[in-house]
Amino acid sequence: MTVNVSHQGRSSSFSAPVEVPTGTGPFPVVVVYGGFGADVNAIKAAGVAVIRYDPYTVGREGTPRNNKQGAFYSIYGAQSQTGLLVAWGWGVSRIIDVIESSGSSILKADATGVTGCSRFGKGAFVAGAFDQRISLTMPIESGTAGVPILRGVPGEGAQSLSSAYGEQPWFGDAFGSFTGSPARLPVDTHSVVAMIAPRGLYVMDNPHIANLGPRSAGVAALAGAEVYKALGAGDDISYWLDVADGTHCANRAEWRDQLNKNLRKHLLKTGDDAGAIRVSSRASGKLAEWRDWTTPTLTDGPNPTPTPTPTPTPTPTPSPNPGGACSATYRQVNAWPQGFQGEVTVRAGAAAIQGWSVTWTWPGSQTITQIWGGLRSGAGQNVTVRNETYNGNLGANASTTFGFNGGGAAVTPTLACTSP
Repeated sequence: MTVNVSHQGRSSSFSAPVEVPTGTGPFPVVVVYGGFGADVNAIKAAGVAVIRYDPYTVGREGTPRNNKQGAFYSIYGAQSQTGLLVAWGWGVSRIIDVIESSGSSILKADATGVTGCSRFGKGAFVAGAFDQRISLTMPIESGTAGVPILRGVPGEGAQSLSSAYGEQPWFGDAFGSFTGSPARLPVDTHSVVAMIAPRGLYVMDNPHIANLGPRSAGVAALAGAEVYKALGAGDDISYWLDVADGTHCANRAEWRDQLNKNLRKHLLKTGDDAGAIRVSSRASGKLAEWRDWTTPTLTDGPNPTPTPTPTPTPTPTPSPNPGGACSATYRQVNAWPQGFQGEVTVRAGAAAIQGWSVTWTWPGSQTITQIWGGLRSGAGQNVTVRNETYNGNLGANASTTFGFNGGGAAVTPTLACTSP
């Protein structure tokens, strides 16, 4: 297959070999990044064609960020801030364009999958998120910049974000501002899983290599699985982290059964097996340690947002000011049935502070569903919110704010503010 692309006077091209199974087409097809790690023989044996995609023809590694090379950058410029993972995904999308334009006489455009291992697992994960035409996404041992949650990588001993950012221009250039503070991002990789939902997703991982961040990958998969459940597609995600062989990117018998089930369900349309979640005790990620939200129940049809019920703003209640370090004042911004929005003002005392922490205890079953301007920790009724990197240092009598959306009945909590 040859892909020719033209845009605004610029053009580029790349080729990818196609391997079809025995039998009569048209065949479903899996785009295989890089040619290693994926069980190509099992895919073809199931009756699915394979396109061997060399992503380096689209975005080369070993190039500086200000001089990126490959078919993508020939069109969008060598100084494009788009990273390799998205550029590689663009290449997969252009391959699907060719399949569609061919009339699906050999390959089925409506039954495409994508897979790859290691850095190519990162690429497959991104490709599946950004093209709704991909029916089945299968990242393998993707490591940092792939499935593992960014916030979990530093504590697990996986490849650091700064290392992954510097090793190759996989991430977009803008990510350089977040390598040391991923909690500043309003999203994480479970959001990428959510972008793939409700389409098929089969994540294969390796519990034996800490550098891959398997615990953090598990958290992303488990959190994303909640999105699948909310969409009524809980059977369409599989995650397998229990394998005996620790060799990176080895073909594993433990993965094959779910591979065949996913191929039959999402590409061949000959099966309806439920997905499976299999986690190893060697690297078990704990979703409960990260989330402070509950899975909603979504329904079809119109579901208008309830009109917020105006609620009188209570008189702000300042917290005690231990040692004059800082104080915290709560303001209810809005309220509606089973929800509310709050804002907390943190103010330094007579002396400047370097960092702050606000704590309170909910009187009932209230929860925080979303927060901005602060980092939340704690579980259940006990809440702790600490400063972000950008708003922790306050001059004497200076202030900053953080806000949140809450679930449950609106209340005015009693706050306590401390500073190290």
